[in-house]
This record gives sequence, C-alpha cells and structure tokens, in this order.
Amino acid sequence: MESTHSYDTDVLVVGSGPAGGSAALLLATYGIRTLLVTKYGWLANTPRAHITNQRTMEVLRDLGVDAEATAAGSPAELMGDTVLCTALAGEEIGRIRSWGTGPHAATEYGAASPVQMIDLPQTYLEPILVKNAAERGAKVRFDTEFLSLEQDADGVTARLRDRLRGDEFTVRARYLIGADGGRSSVAEQIGLPIAGQSGKAGSMNITFKADLSRHVAHRPSVLYWVMRPGAHMGGIGMGLVRMVRPWNEWLLVWGYDIDQPPPEMDEATARDIVHDLIGDQDVPVEITSSSLWTVNHSYATTYSAGRVFCAGDAVHRHPPSNGLGSNTSIQDSYNLAWKLAMVIRGQAGPGLLDSYTAERAPVGKQIVDRANLSRDQFGPIFQALGLDEYSEEDDIAGGLAACRGETADGTKRRQALEEAIQLKNYEFNAHGVEMNQRYASSAVVPDGEADEVWARDPELFHQPSTRPGAKLPHAWLVDGDGNRLSTLDIVGKGTFTVLTGLSGGVWEAAAAECGDTLGIPLTCVRIGSENNRDAYGEWRRASGTAEDGCLLVRPDGHIAWRSSRAPQAGSSACAELLGALRAVLQC
Repeated sequence: MESTHSYDTDVLVVGSGPAGGSAALLLATYGIRTLLVTKYGWLANTPRAHITNQRTMEVLRDLGVDAEATAAGSPAELMGDTVLCTALAGEEIGRIRSWGTGPHAATEYGAASPVQMIDLPQTYLEPILVKNAAERGAKVRFDTEFLSLEQDADGVTARLRDRLRGDEFTVRARYLIGADGGRSSVAEQIGLPIAGQSGKAGSMNITFKADLSRHVAHRPSVLYWVMRPGAHMGGIGMGLVRMVRPWNEWLLVWGYDIDQPPPEMDEATARDIVHDLIGDQDVPVEITSSSLWTVNHSYATTYSAGRVFCAGDAVHRHPPSNGLGSNTSIQDSYNLAWKLAMVIRGQAGPGLLDSYTAERAPVGKQIVDRANLSRDQFGPIFQALGLDEYSEEDDIAGGLAACRGETADGTKRRQALEEAIQLKNYEFNAHGVEMNQRYASSAVVPDGEADEVWARDPELFHQPSTRPGAKLPHAWLVDGDGNRLSTLDIVGKGTFTVLTGLSGGVWEAAAAECGDTLGIPLTCVRIGSENNRDAYGEWRRASGTAEDGCLLVRPDGHIAWRSSRAPQAGSSACAELLGALRAVLQC
C-alpha cells in the first residue's frame, strides 16, 4: 500500500444520503480513512425514501445498527394493509396485503431472513448511518460543496467549497464515491452513460401533520392510494397518502401535467389538495413542506470511470414504486465498500473493482424497469372501472356502482377489478426483486452447474441458492449457549468466510494456509460444531453441498465459489481454495 502522506483521505464520499451514508459507515467499519462531504447543513429534511426491505436490514445487521433502525422504524404489522379508495374518508375500492404481511407471504418472508422489513423514513435512516460512521472514524463535513475533480493514475483531487466561509480547497484521495443524487455532478463530470428517459411525469410531495387515526388505524398501512379526478394524469399512477409516523405525520404525492408550467404550491393550495385526498374538510392539517419532482426511467450502464465510482440515485433514477430506491442505494455501497477496502489495503488487485459495474448495473436497470412498470400497472384498475385520465368525480362513482351491480356486467367488472388489483402484487409483494440478485463477474467463480431453473415467478418469490453469485441463504443455527443465530451472522464483518460441515476439516486447514499465503483474514466456520449446530436441519436442506463441501462467502454475503464436496485423492483443498481466492481478488 502506498504511503498515506500524499493523501488527505483514502476515500472521499460525496453525498450523505442512503448510498453515501452507508458507504462512509461501511468503509469506516472496515478501518478505511474516509471523508464524507455534503453541501447541505444537515441530513434529509423530508422523509422521501422509507420502505426498508429484508436485504437492507441484513446489511444493517451485519453493520450492527439494525437494532437502532428497528427502534426508529414502524414495524411490519403497521405496514401491510395497502388501501385503494376514493378518499381516506371515502369508498374503498380494495385492499392488498403488502410487504409480506399476508398469512401465506408472512411465512415465506419469515423463512427467508432473520430480520423483518420495516418502514424507516429517510429522516430517521440517514442519522443512523452518518452518526455511526463518525463514531467509527469517518470524518464528516456539512456545508461542503463538491465542485470538480481531476484524477490520475494514483488518485483523485477534488475541489470543494466551504459554504459557510466561502473559500475553496482541494482534497486528495485514493478513490472518490459520487453518491450525490439524481442530478449527480460527479456522474456528469466523469461522463457516465445514462440510458432511458428523464422527465416522464410530474409529481409533488406535500408533508403534513394531521391526526388521521379514525380513518386509518383500523386498516393499518404505509400507503393509501386515492382515486380522485386527475389521479391517472402524470405522477405515480394515483394519488397517495403515505404514513410517515402512525397516525399523525404524512407525506402526500399528487401528479401534475409535466407538459404544462409547474403548479404554484403555496400553503393554501397544498392544504386544499390534502383535504381533497383525505375527504374530510374538518380535519385540522398543518402543512410542513411541499416540493415538485419528476418521474424518471433512467440508469447508468457503467458505474465508474478510473478511480471514481457512483452509487445510489446517481446511477438509477426511478419513481418510488416498489420501495426500491434507498434499498438499492445501500446495497450498491455494500457491494463496493469491501472491494475498495481490500484494494486499498493491498489485499486485492485493482481489477476487483471492475466487478462493481458488472454486478450492480444489471440490478440498477432491473429496479428502474420494475418501478416504472409498477407505476404503469395502475392502468388496469382504471380500465376495470371504465375510467381514464379525464374522468370526473361522478364518473368514478358511476364506475364503482357499475362494478358492484348484481348483473352479468357487474360480475365481469368485479373479476377484472380483482385481477387488476392482484397485478399490484408485483409492486407490493415483489420478494424476488428484493432478494434474488445473482451476480456474474470476475469476483464470482462459476461451478459449471446448469443454469438455474426458477420454480416460481422470480420477481414475486425468493428462491434461496448457494450457487456462486447468489446471496448466502438464511438458516437458523444454535450456538453453544442455546441461542439462535443465522447463517448470515457467521459471515460478513468485512472478511471472507469459508463455510463447511463437521466432516470438512480439510477446508479448515486450507483456509488457514490460504489466509497466510495471501495475507488476508479468512474465517472458517464448520456448521455442526458446538457453536454452530444445525439444530433444525435447515442448513443441511439449504446448503447445496455435501457435508464435506465448501462455500467461499464474500464480505457482502454473496457466494464467490462452491465445491460440492472435499477434494478426491490426488487433489489439494488448499490449491482449489487458493485458486478461487486469487481469481476473485485478482491477485
């Protein structure tokens, strides 16, 4: 590793949102000198992102901050009765059990992970990330604006402005992460290619305080979708009243025609929109903020240039449908941080960093496409009711009345409406989209097995696998004190892990030798030992290998390499494991 004297920091992170905050926390946890800068005076001032899915909670668990997140968030039982209605005080169109809270889905979600999904608004998430990053050694500068960068073979020099003093200065870093949002200056300056379409539709956010418990507490949910005149024009498909804190803090989303001048949003106009979607003019409402934004369908096809990497909304820009934004952003950083750490420490070659784009760009495109398709999938609900974007209030009432008629036409309309509502499972119960990432890159060594066969819809259902590139499956084990722990708890923490069974002692010896040879920490865990008993038999059913087989698990919990059983006579476990590690680490 080069001398630290020529660098002000190892990694400069631009942006303090979910991607930047988690990158700083991960790097600091891994012992890497990190400087996080943001042009703002504090963290998120509106609760934009909020759905925090199981995979992200697993990342937070690996970082040891999941308990803080759970304490600050709303639990799953308050999230899941998504309501479609004409107003909160109006007529219900239907309900959707969401985020795995239905009786059948709850079992599947519970079996897939040691953690539950929560609702954690960005105003609560960002302080957890940044506070813990600072506590673990990251330096944080607010009111510090990124202006430009220059990079060379050895590092990146960034020009910054102190917005309080007004002066400019430079910071020299080995690497730079641009996590500066959907209008990323970093991504623009390094020329990242952005595919897709920007500015598809116009939306407004209105945050407000109001006690709406009498309208919602009996049907607890994060999302209440409202069909009002104009709801199908622009925006995210319908009007939305979103719970921020049950049941008195809210964020409302309403669309506007992007082809017309943006609306003037004063407090009176905002209050009128809020009362209209609530459907109760007598509820006291306190408007706390309003803002305009556009719906995008765009994604970067390359996530880096030289020593500069981008993450989060800088590389994937989409509507909030499916709740994928902050989750994907944090998982970008989880993928990148351990690679940067190992390269900076001299434990891996710089070629390892090429795997970041190879692994995360397909995920970014997938979630951008999925979120936009979910937005469009409100259309069949309108069609089932015989409505379009020009429908007025009487048309909506007439469509509902026709749908509930005791006639053959009413039966047909009800069936169409039920099918249209069920289609929204692809937005509200897309467990596979959240958990089924399969990485293919130089940081994954294929094992020659046939292509994976998906038993069920891969967007709706999680399919655990130990194939190289997949995330390690969760299975409950029992430690020496009789406490449960997950297989995910015995990997991660910034290091590679060799997983084998009681009869896989040859891999334990190989791991020790390989770790010494490469100069890297390499943990070996033998499941079935006193501290990791497979008491429920869950791991035996999920492992995909014989008991003497081996999985090489990366610091981000994805499987780098798999050997279905111990080497036969004449082969060397150490040679096989060392070959896999060298291929992954490019060393």
